Amino acid sequence: MHTKETGGRAGLRKRLIGDKNFYKMVLTVTIPIMIQNGITNFVSLLDNIMVGQVGTEQMSGVAVANQLLFVFNICIFGAISGAGIFGAQFFGNGNYEGVRNAFRFKLMICAALVLLAIGIFLAGGEGLISLYLNEEGSAQDAARTLGYGKAYLMCMLAGLVPYALAQVYASTLREAGETVLPMKAGVAAVLVNLALNYVLIYGKFGAPALGVVGAAIATVISRYVECLIVALSSHGKRGKASYLDGVYRTLRIPSRLAGQIVLRGTPLMINEALWAAGMAVLMQCYSLRGLSVIAGLNISSTLSNLFNVVYLALGNAVAIIVGQLLGAGKMEEARDTDTKLLAFSVGSCLIIGALMVPVAALFPRMYNTTPEVRSLAERFILIAAALMPVQGFTNACYFTMRSGGKTFVTFLFDSVFLWVVSIPLAFVLSRFTALPIVPLYFICQAVDIVKCVIGFVMVRRGVWIHNFVTAEK
Repeated sequence: MHTKETGGRAGLRKRLIGDKNFYKMVLTVTIPIMIQNGITNFVSLLDNIMVGQVGTEQMSGVAVANQLLFVFNICIFGAISGAGIFGAQFFGNGNYEGVRNAFRFKLMICAALVLLAIGIFLAGGEGLISLYLNEEGSAQDAARTLGYGKAYLMCMLAGLVPYALAQVYASTLREAGETVLPMKAGVAAVLVNLALNYVLIYGKFGAPALGVVGAAIATVISRYVECLIVALSSHGKRGKASYLDGVYRTLRIPSRLAGQIVLRGTPLMINEALWAAGMAVLMQCYSLRGLSVIAGLNISSTLSNLFNVVYLALGNAVAIIVGQLLGAGKMEEARDTDTKLLAFSVGSCLIIGALMVPVAALFPRMYNTTPEVRSLAERFILIAAALMPVQGFTNACYFTMRSGGKTFVTFLFDSVFLWVVSIPLAFVLSRFTALPIVPLYFICQAVDIVKCVIGFVMVRRGVWIHNFVTAEK
């Protein structure tokens, strides 16, 4: 009996824990992504603190505008991800022309999304921001918040094109296992952003103090810097990214491949758009408890985003490593690798969540805001820390199913769950009960535990183990 139990534990460890070479491979992929996203979020954190030093209305206006821009950013992510699952498998299959065609598809769909977003924000930006300004008895504060949010949003429109193009390049490079170049471009961009924030928000070195507009201008310039670095470096040296050589000779894509990308990619793009819109709806539900809630959530999400880079990078590792293994036809190795990546993601998130706890009380004090906002932010951070392993596991499950092209399943798992479960729950609790914001927020976030169970069942059944690019070679 003892021997059987010992053997069972050893077998479990073997399934869940890899050897030194496994973690070396994973960290080679994830660390550059973590560094890039970590620095980006760290500068966003400093940017947020800088705006927060100007005032609560300015911080809330920027937070609402960024929530709307977040929907655009996620739509871009969804659009390139649909072609990206082909890019990763094409690269693993050695089909470079397939990689180029996936790149061209990304380019065209992103151009359409940029034009659509500019039209929507120009026509309805003010109305969209107004949806979040619901606190009674504070009409003057709401008007100021609206003004700051609109000014920031209009300036940020100039950065949509370079942002989208940089994502097209960076995603293709990562699918080919090249994570260092996007990291370098991201680091350069955030350093430029940070320096310009200091100069333009506060009016240093003779520059005018532009406040939230200065923050927007700094971000736009940094996005052009990132785009130029990643694009020029990709084409600058012959052989640096040979899978992109001649990518602009034509924008034509084989109709069969385009149809396949649309078939698999459309659910993914719709999923990301609905998920981002769902996040905006959730925030709108929370905002019914007052403008202080928006400010508190802004502070907590700024810190959480810095810590989230770990599980988000591991999700990218799942998409890249498992996708390449599937494309190479190594199905059992893909399953084994995915199991270890899932375990690594959960274990990492337990550590990250524990590190967030002592920071929760200290971080909100860095903002020039009210004691109420600081108290709310602290409790939101603690909730995020407690649920970090849940987010890590569901994120890894999502990328597992996506790597095998099961985009309709990911659509059901991700955005359908959000709109069918999380949003109705938040809608009812925020509008038809007097439940305070902290328990309301916890309940709406903790419901993702149900997603963990669903994700575990689907991943274990292996419905995602599929090579769909062999016929395209």
